[in-house]
Amino acid sequence: MAWKVVEDKDGSSKIIISEPGGSTAEVLLHGGQVVSWKNDRHEELLFMNTKSMIKHPKTLLRGGILICFPQFGDFGPLEFHGFARNKLWVLDPDPSPLPPPRTNSSIDILLKSTDEDFKIWPHSFELRLRITLGPGKLVLIPRVRNVENKVFSFTFGIRNFLSVSDVSEIRVEGLETLDFLDILKKKERYTEQADAITFDGEVDRVYLSTPSKIAIIDHEKKRTLVLRKEGLPDSVVWNPWDKKVKVIPDLLDKEYKSILCVDSTAIESPITLKPLEEWKGHEELSGVSSSYCSGQLDPRQVLYG
Repeated sequence: MAWKVVEDKDGSSKIIISEPGGSTAEVLLHGGQVVSWKNDRHEELLFMNTKSMIKHPKTLLRGGILICFPQFGDFGPLEFHGFARNKLWVLDPDPSPLPPPRTNSSIDILLKSTDEDFKIWPHSFELRLRITLGPGKLVLIPRVRNVENKVFSFTFGIRNFLSVSDVSEIRVEGLETLDFLDILKKKERYTEQADAITFDGEVDRVYLSTPSKIAIIDHEKKRTLVLRKEGLPDSVVWNPWDKKVKVIPDLLDKEYKSILCVDSTAIESPITLKPLEEWKGHEELSGVSSSYCSGQLDPRQVLYG
């Protein structure tokens, strides 16, 4: 078996996934959250805050990969990013109708609605998540099933806290010329004018109708992270910069330099499910070693090749 369940000292459960090439991932059943993804060189590709890590499970900004359901951010009346990230998931005994994974480096976890959830969001659902670790890549396949006799709608997000060398040296390509909602300006709508997204201040934007492939180019690490997605038409880009980070619990003042969120989301047009209908999304993160910072890699080949 390429995964195992480990009990932490505080009684919480963590699943460690490994694959033959040497990469690893760690998943908490609390929140269904990926808290670590290391490549075959044991380099950590996700950001996790060093101040308190996972000691305060209700703190949003603890890093890793968060599942935001049934609401992303404040796009609705529920708590910020919904309640799935604060619930205890279980290993899924029956992940059908998804075909069996091709690799043992894969787990299926499940969150079902409870009476407590029903008081907050009066709908019955099953939220499944398959997490698969492969050579140089991490794949998440979320599925939401409506298990009641009425229609419901929701927004959804996979929030990726990526570890970067210095956010001021990062380029995000694939979102140029697109419309976005600027959260910092009361969600006003703008059109991206730059040929790539770079960072010299706080950014919090929802890019709309984005392509299936986005590149995050890290000059200093000579590495490009490629995000591929399906069923999640929007993308959120976020960094708190130096002022906002000081008022965020559990983040050190300088940690903003190491964080970049590029998220796969469905926000502008909520997903609507009829009774017994199921929605499926797909996200793949992969690392590409590159020497782009020395001019030897054409980033458009990364995006469109």
